[in-house]
Amino acid sequence: MNKTRVLGALLTAAQGLALAIASLVGGVVLVVLSVVSIALIPVGIGAFTTPLVLSAVRAHANLRRRLTTDWGRMRVPAPYRPFPSDMRTGIVGIMERCSLMVKDPATWRDLRWLVLDMTVGFTTALLPAALTVYGVHGVLLPFGLWQPLANGSGENWYTFVPVTGWGTAFLAAVIGAGLLAVCSVLNPQLLRVHFLLSRGQLAPPREVALNERIDQLTETRHEALDASAAELRRIERDLHDGAQARLVAMGMSFGTIEALMDKDPDHAKKLLAQARETSAEALTELRDLVRGIHPPVLAERGLGDAVRALALRMPMTVHVDIDVPGRADEPLESAAYFAASEALTNAAKHSNAQQVWVDIHHRDGMLRISVSDDGQGGASIGHGSGLAGVERRLSAFDGVLAVSSPPGGPTMVTMEMPCRLAPARPAE
Repeated sequence: MNKTRVLGALLTAAQGLALAIASLVGGVVLVVLSVVSIALIPVGIGAFTTPLVLSAVRAHANLRRRLTTDWGRMRVPAPYRPFPSDMRTGIVGIMERCSLMVKDPATWRDLRWLVLDMTVGFTTALLPAALTVYGVHGVLLPFGLWQPLANGSGENWYTFVPVTGWGTAFLAAVIGAGLLAVCSVLNPQLLRVHFLLSRGQLAPPREVALNERIDQLTETRHEALDASAAELRRIERDLHDGAQARLVAMGMSFGTIEALMDKDPDHAKKLLAQARETSAEALTELRDLVRGIHPPVLAERGLGDAVRALALRMPMTVHVDIDVPGRADEPLESAAYFAASEALTNAAKHSNAQQVWVDIHHRDGMLRISVSDDGQGGASIGHGSGLAGVERRLSAFDGVLAVSSPPGGPTMVTMEMPCRLAPARPAE
């Protein structure tokens, strides 16, 4: 049997055992505390204990949502209603918090999930571990394990085999190995049932999810419009203050040169040389402006080569590792490029880093960009680092941004967004 499949079955069994313990212990404790606390609300005691208990329920449910996302590859958003920003403090605030939590439909979905999780969920999570342990037990029988396990009559049954000696012990080992082979296929499916149950109970209803999606799209639309307007203003400003001013100066110089051509040819030659330098500077500024709008290398060669070209212009050493077998849509590719560019620019300006590592790869329909450096750390979203703009840019494509940057470093900026790739276009 494939070693990888065996290790996968053992890992799934360990995950199932951990989930089974969490389902049973967490479910029983939290259900009992919740029922008692809510029942005591009319007499006043529950108004003080219920917010604490329901907060524990939410923490437990959010942990299971993360495990469902990480282990089951099923994203489960938290559906809780936000508390008002002007919530009062003291006894009145506690009672208001209790009322809001009890009236939240997500609270009752959590409690209903707890009951199902400590029964059906416990069973579906425990089965992979139980089957795997039973298979390992059969495989170990030939190593003398059958002797101490034999009962008073000298028999030790394994499935339908009475293990009474070495021969039957080896037969049991064959059956145990077969059971492990079955577990390598069956365990992920059993655990998937557990995760499907969790997602079905913990995810918000379709109506709530649609309303949240509408709110998110409205917000990202406004942010995209604001960002577009700001970008247009920047382009207008750069043209007015840069290339346009140089072109106006060139026009004035040519008028002077025309007047001096016959009277003072030497001075006219000097002005022509200055005009040539001014035209070169204007051309450079225009090229930089075009590169800032949409780099030609990005359009011609794709995200990988564009980021490699960007890395060559950085003042520190940049290690680039890219695995993107195809081309994304142009708007998304542009957003990914400028997100990586902003992260590299931040590292160059603020981190005092000597080395930066850029990793871009595409897996399971997601484009993931990671920019890490060995700098001083302390980066955060929304503190003038430019990362807030990156987050807004990514949100227009349902992307997310995560920053890990403790004081002293290192810093890791991770960006991820849904992405479908088309085959790479051949270079012309």
